[in-house]
Amino acid sequence: MNELLKKSALELADMLAAGQITSVELTQACLDRIHAVNPRVNAFLLIDDDGALATARDIDERRARGEKLGRLAGVPIALKDNMVTRGKDTTCGSKILEGWKPPYDATVTLKVAEAGMPVVGKTNMDEFAMGSSTEHSAYGPTGNPWDLDRIPGGSGGGSAAAVGAFMVPLALGSDTGGSIRQPGAVTGTVGVKPTYGAVSRYGLVAMASSLDQIGPVARTVADAAALQEVVGGHDPFDSTSLDEPVAELEKLTAQAAGKPLAGTRVGVVTELQGEGYQKGVLDSFNASVEVLKGLGAEIVEVSCPSFDYALAAYYLIMPAEASSNLARFDGMRYGIRVEPESGHVTAETVMAATREAGFGDEVKRRIILGTHVLSAGYYDAYYGSAQKVRTLVQRDFTAAFEKCDVLVSPTAPTTAFKFGDKIDDPMAMYLNDIATIPANLAGVPGLSLPCGLAAEDGLPVGFQILAPAREDARMYQIAGALEAGIGEPIALSCPASEWEEQA
Repeated sequence: MNELLKKSALELADMLAAGQITSVELTQACLDRIHAVNPRVNAFLLIDDDGALATARDIDERRARGEKLGRLAGVPIALKDNMVTRGKDTTCGSKILEGWKPPYDATVTLKVAEAGMPVVGKTNMDEFAMGSSTEHSAYGPTGNPWDLDRIPGGSGGGSAAAVGAFMVPLALGSDTGGSIRQPGAVTGTVGVKPTYGAVSRYGLVAMASSLDQIGPVARTVADAAALQEVVGGHDPFDSTSLDEPVAELEKLTAQAAGKPLAGTRVGVVTELQGEGYQKGVLDSFNASVEVLKGLGAEIVEVSCPSFDYALAAYYLIMPAEASSNLARFDGMRYGIRVEPESGHVTAETVMAATREAGFGDEVKRRIILGTHVLSAGYYDAYYGSAQKVRTLVQRDFTAAFEKCDVLVSPTAPTTAFKFGDKIDDPMAMYLNDIATIPANLAGVPGLSLPCGLAAEDGLPVGFQILAPAREDARMYQIAGALEAGIGEPIALSCPASEWEEQA
């Protein structure tokens, strides 16, 4: 494997700026790696050699002319396949959008282009972001770079696997209930859900509009911070976008010697550990809490009682919003169109035939559930009650942040499980999001960074940091200190770096 691919995005950016490498060289190295290993990993649904190299050549020419370029100009990136790209397939991992070429770009797509970052392709995902394992993609599952027989998390397993397998240094994902952070945890990468509204959702194919948030996938905290700087900021096309400047997040991740977290209060959430959590996960988490203590942080036990009900509330609110958002996929406007084999051809029969052929089982399950909880006679009992629980979760966060600066927990209760272990048990699958969901219900930022390998199986464990809304900078600062305290990034230990040698 080309040794460039083991370097962080910011190291590569410095080499590009110094003229040590060209963007064409770096982008070609990524594309060569993708073509070599994607048949085994299935991280990419679309590989855009021509588009990526064209951007790389343009950046090299502009740099040669002495133009002032962005920090990450020339550094390749991948996009989750629910972010629309003009004239390029956007499938959301679903057959119903097979071959659909959007007529416009998502705001994050445009921001990446303006930053001069070559987009090498679109990554695999659970269909319409509905899943925790990327087993629900209509185009086959994605393998975990640490063990190709195990899941890479979901719904954004493709982005996490692409970064973890050294196919690309950076990627973007979307997080509705943990779909960036949970894949980060099980693949040994850094995954971030920014504050709701900090990154525009315009052009993100919506699952649950009050929960969805685009965020970075990287191998280091500083890389993730630099990418959020690129894609963050106000967008008039997104009514939920925060109208405030983007902080210089990357600078905050540089750590001073000694006790950089002196005076920082870190709250360990009682409800997000214990029963149901793998021993190796808890051991790595507790060891990392000790690292924070050694860096000067004060550790505080915090109880958030409503978190026990967050999972149930989420799986009422999210399907309700999803069933509404997916109503637009009707065989008339987007993607495939299937006509009934017999009987009259009407709008209703075409819609039914198209959805039957185009949607997978998990999407159908959530549409049915969401439609049910919004129906007359059930709205107040289910959807209305879930929204009340959401308010309680938000109040628990407010109370907790009066006692501490950030909250911490394991990102996921277990390490990566094997394909097929939970796909036939939806409730067991949904429990993978138990620690990540509260942040989406409250709109607060959350970050997962690798904190060790579980003793039982040698697989990565994720450490989650949650901060108050609009305090992404605080989250990155503490994450940077912890990462430095842990030592060499765990992502570099991934056996994917030795695949060619093994072959």
